[in-house]
Amino acid sequence: MRPVSAGAGEHGGPLPVVPPGERGATRIADRVVAKVASQAAREAVGAPAKDAARPYADVVVAHDTARVRVHLELDYPTDIGARCAAVRRHVVERVGALVGMEVPEVAVHVERLHPAPGQGAARGRTR
Repeated sequence: MRPVSAGAGEHGGPLPVVPPGERGATRIADRVVAKVASQAAREAVGAPAKDAARPYADVVVAHDTARVRVHLELDYPTDIGARCAAVRRHVVERVGALVGMEVPEVAVHVERLHPAPGQGAARGRTR
């Protein structure tokens, strides 16, 4: 029996070099992308109200793109449109940087608004 050294094929010659595009693929699970998107939403929202739930995300991955739906709660009063835009921007940046996927769509669902502490009790209920 003949010893096989590193880099040698079955017949004693060097192993063929396989181009990177033909070596295989790395698949990242949807739940991993969802966790990255959730963390990015938390970073964008900042410190939540004391009784607010943490932001979470649902993700659908197809090939190298991820469609993200973020659910979050915001303090009130706030510029809801600007906060949602900041969340969208940050989720797109972080998912792209950490996972390497394109994010063409980020839907932000504001589940609940939390009044600033003392604001609701001092002024009463408004409509």
